[in-house]
Amino acid sequence: MATLTIERKPKYERIINILAIAIPVVVALLLGIRQKIDLGAWTKVLPHVIGVINTLTAMLLIMGYYFIKQKNVIAHRQTMTTAFALGAVFLVCYVLYHVSNEATPFGGTGFVRPVYYFLLISHIVLSIGVVWFVLRAVYFGYTNQIAEHRKAVKWAMPIWLYVSVTGVIVYLMISPYYV
Repeated sequence: MATLTIERKPKYERIINILAIAIPVVVALLLGIRQKIDLGAWTKVLPHVIGVINTLTAMLLIMGYYFIKQKNVIAHRQTMTTAFALGAVFLVCYVLYHVSNEATPFGGTGFVRPVYYFLLISHIVLSIGVVWFVLRAVYFGYTNQIAEHRKAVKWAMPIWLYVSVTGVIVYLMISPYYV
C-alpha cells in the first residue's frame, strides 16, 4: 500500500504559520457576528455531533499513540489522519452552530460553576494554541521529517488530547441547558 508523502518546501512552513493565526482569527470573527443566520432547525443537533466528534478524536489520538508505540507506522498515520480530518469537520460544525444559534448559558451553580468555566476557558485557550502544533506535526509526518515530527508531537499530542477530552466534559456539563 503506497503512502502519501508531501514534498518538503519552506513555503509550506510559512503556510502553516499563516493558517495557525488565520484559523482562530476567522473563527473569532465569525463567532463575533451578533446577527444570527437562520440555517434551519437541523443546526440544533450540532452540539451533540460536536460531542461525538470530540469523543472520537480523543479515542483516535490514544489509538494513534498506541500504534506508534507498537511501531505500526501505517496504522498510526491512518489513525492520526482521521483525527486531523475530524478536527476539520469539528471546526465546520462549531462555526455553523455558533453563527446560527444563540450561546447557551451554563446553568450550574455552586462548586461545579467554577470547574465548568476553568475547563471551558482552558479548553478554548489551548484549542487556539494547539492548531500550530498539530499543523506542524501533520506536515512533518507527511514529509517524513521524523525528528521534527517528534518535537511537534511532544506538545501537540497532550494539548490536543486535553482539548478533545475537555470538549467532551464541557459538552456533558452544558448539555442539560440546550433548548
